Amino acid sequence: MPCLNEEETLPLVLESIPKQIPGIDEIIVLIIDDGSTDRTVEVAKSYGVTHFVRHARNRGLGRSFHDGVQRALELGADIVVNTDGDNQYPQERIADLVQPIIRGEAEIVIADRQVHLVEHFSGPKVALQKFGSKIVNRAAGTDLPDAASGFRAYSRESIMLLNTITRFSYCMETIIQAGNKKLKIASLPIVTNPKTRESRLFKSTHQHVLKSAGAIIRAYIMYKPYMIFSMLAVFFGVLGLVPFIRFAALQLGEDRGSHLQSLLVGAILLIMSFLSVIIGIISDLIRTNRMLIEDTLEHTKKMRFGKGEDLPERSVAIEDILAS
Repeated sequence: MPCLNEEETLPLVLESIPKQIPGIDEIIVLIIDDGSTDRTVEVAKSYGVTHFVRHARNRGLGRSFHDGVQRALELGADIVVNTDGDNQYPQERIADLVQPIIRGEAEIVIADRQVHLVEHFSGPKVALQKFGSKIVNRAAGTDLPDAASGFRAYSRESIMLLNTITRFSYCMETIIQAGNKKLKIASLPIVTNPKTRESRLFKSTHQHVLKSAGAIIRAYIMYKPYMIFSMLAVFFGVLGLVPFIRFAALQLGEDRGSHLQSLLVGAILLIMSFLSVIIGIISDLIRTNRMLIEDTLEHTKKMRFGKGEDLPERSVAIEDILAS
């Protein structure tokens, strides 16, 4: 649970977290204190929370999620559930959220807030949320109704495969990564709790749209750069042919002036088309290299966060290598 000055709402969240869940042996509450200046930590401790990740200053939601996941893996978590400290989400639905993972039907489960039912969401905001989800689904090859929802459950294996980069918000980036890595993602309809405060993630809808768009484009380029740069190459190529066609038409007609400006504009546009092709090739090579690095990161995580039952086999394998 990422928290930034949540002393007022944190009790509501902690009181509503289930104490027992069918199929789960142990429930651990982990608070990521992202530079709080109030009594957030003291309040959490008064409710029996013993596990914390502390940031001396605010580092953002993306970094908080990254550090929280790392700590959860260190604690041996089989399932990681993310919720917010402002009590936006109904924590009592956590039991339902993890069931598809327990049954082996999904590797990630994302709550669908049914944004059209959220009272404090204006019409334009609902439209933006749905449009953003469509863009993310197109980039990820998924079909999720609420891509921006932060109420989620991840299996241990899916967490090993995901690597968050953006520090603004991990929500859309992780979906695009998961979709391109062919992870099974399920959706669970929920009804959110009444609004308790304004969002601290962004100052305005305009800022939210810009930052979300940047995160989506960055993640899309990471996994499908050839799509972006191929479209740019075709766009500039077709646009670059227009001045040459105009020049040819004028030369064949009565107006046979120099019209060098047409040739100059056409040449610049064709050069931009060629550069888009070159950048696309380089980006695709970088994508391939990143995939190899991510494979290495996955193995490193499994070595670092492997559970206790794996250690004897690993030690035997090391002894065999040394003996040989």
